[in-house]
Amino acid sequence: MPIIFHLPLYEILELGLLGIISGFLAGLLGIGGGAVIVPIVTMILDFNDVDSGLSVKMAIATSMATIMFTSLSSVRAHHLSGNVKWGLVGRLAPGIVLGSFVGSLGIFSYIKGNALSVIFALFIGFSATQMFLDKKPPPQRQFPSGWGQWLSGGVIGMISGLVGAGGAFISVPFMLFCNVPMLNAVATSSALGFPIALTNSLGYTISGWDTPNLPDYSFGYIWLPALLFISSFSVITAPYGARAAQKLPVKKLKRFFACFLYLMALYMISKIFRNT
Repeated sequence: MPIIFHLPLYEILELGLLGIISGFLAGLLGIGGGAVIVPIVTMILDFNDVDSGLSVKMAIATSMATIMFTSLSSVRAHHLSGNVKWGLVGRLAPGIVLGSFVGSLGIFSYIKGNALSVIFALFIGFSATQMFLDKKPPPQRQFPSGWGQWLSGGVIGMISGLVGAGGAFISVPFMLFCNVPMLNAVATSSALGFPIALTNSLGYTISGWDTPNLPDYSFGYIWLPALLFISSFSVITAPYGARAAQKLPVKKLKRFFACFLYLMALYMISKIFRNT
């Protein structure tokens, strides 16, 4: 049986299929792949007898690392359409870098896997509720200035690092709240995804470098086989999802997918009870 990274073929196919699905859903529904990638990669690592707490950390770190690649194609498309507010990106980026390092180098390295499971479950539960209700926050005020931008970027970067997401679940509602038009908010959020992913991935690598009992082909907390196969396929399928969004009933699909996310949240919570 052919193997890559000394993984069995069925596991390679699982990771490739995960990349196909997460990329397509990201393009179709405008969600980050982490909502799907983290629970499934956790299951795969659990099946390979990786310690339960460690598997959650590695799944979150690996999910974040995939965003480095998927965000580039997304940013290019939004940039060509002229919707990215690069001024906002530049003002939020310093705080994002700082907050990401605080999360990935500090909090993430000390917090236990069970606690991260709860945080992630709350995150996807919140995301599912937002998708189900399809509510957008009403714009109420202008974008903060000075230290407010650094603080906003710091919160986005830090929380994103704890759940393995690109930050859109925070940055898009935040920008809408600050009177940034929806199209610009989504495009600008995609541009912020790259510094969030790059900084957090560097932090995961450093903080997890000497962690005992890491599986083969680990780069700190990042599991390289999953990064390779998921990224390779998600980059291909994301544009197809975006095209399908023009033809399919996205609002109904979002509600259906929200139910799936609730199940993923329950799975992450159940890990805690299985380990007690």
